[in-house]
Amino acid sequence: MRERILVICMGALLDLCFGDPQWLWHPVRGMGKLTEWTEAGLRRLFRLRADRDADAGKKKAAGALLAAIVPAVSLAAVWGCLNLAGILHPALRIILEGIVCYQMLAMKSLKTQSMKVYDALKDRDVEAARKAVSMIVGRDTENLTEEGITKAAVETVAENTSDGVVAPLLYLFVFGVYGGVAYKAVNTMDSMVGYRNDRYLYLGRAAARLDDVCNYIPARVSALCMIAACFFTGLDGRCAASVFWRDRYCHASPNSAQTEAVSAGALGVELAGDAWYGGVRHTKPVIGDAVRTIEAEDIVRANRLLYVTSGIVFVLGMTVLAVLAGIG
Repeated sequence: MRERILVICMGALLDLCFGDPQWLWHPVRGMGKLTEWTEAGLRRLFRLRADRDADAGKKKAAGALLAAIVPAVSLAAVWGCLNLAGILHPALRIILEGIVCYQMLAMKSLKTQSMKVYDALKDRDVEAARKAVSMIVGRDTENLTEEGITKAAVETVAENTSDGVVAPLLYLFVFGVYGGVAYKAVNTMDSMVGYRNDRYLYLGRAAARLDDVCNYIPARVSALCMIAACFFTGLDGRCAASVFWRDRYCHASPNSAQTEAVSAGALGVELAGDAWYGGVRHTKPVIGDAVRTIEAEDIVRANRLLYVTSGIVFVLGMTVLAVLAGIG
């Protein structure tokens, strides 16, 4: 337990200081490649046809295998590397565990990328803002207005407060480094195949359901801690709690609207609503109330909420681990 505390602290500190530098290879990229290769192999193995409803049963079976293979191989690879490091020297294993924990977290990189959107908006460079936001969202961004760009950035920060920071932290606290790796593999896989379009309606279903299960508790923990964080950041905690309770299920996913609803209430703005994906308009319910028009400064406020929420979760998790380890 003491070793777990040490490596999580190392990971959190490295993420806080360095984020995700582009020159450093990231295991998520490996998980992404693994997902691509496994999908391609399963499509050949099952001889799946491209038509939306063709081979639905076989696509579901292939999708179930995909959802099992990607996390299993990811865990096996990390297990092998850590054990090899331990054979060379116990301290080397601990250092490598800390690095793996660091790469499971995305707090600084989320802030860095979203602030590129903010900087472009402040410079009145809408094209640059569209390009910056396209790097962190899955929707079409070519025709987004300044308001739409800002809304997309705020929504991404809100959703990824859970997906990119709180959820991996919780899995690291409870299951150690392997918990963080397994969660990240599932989340990465879902981000690539968990769509309800013609290509992935059946093949990506198992991955999407697995991601829903893995994020069910973290999304709600994130939302509650985010409400608490409002009172430390000068945002409207009462409205955040009210909108959260009312709009927390205003999304096709059982989890995504949890933190988005808190952010909408805390900021006093309206989020979500219809969006374009692959040239197709998707109708979505709105989240929150348009007490005022969303503005670029809301990206800064959303990031402040991200950091304080993450800090609350980190302190609570470390306190529990310290008690279990008999420290103090």
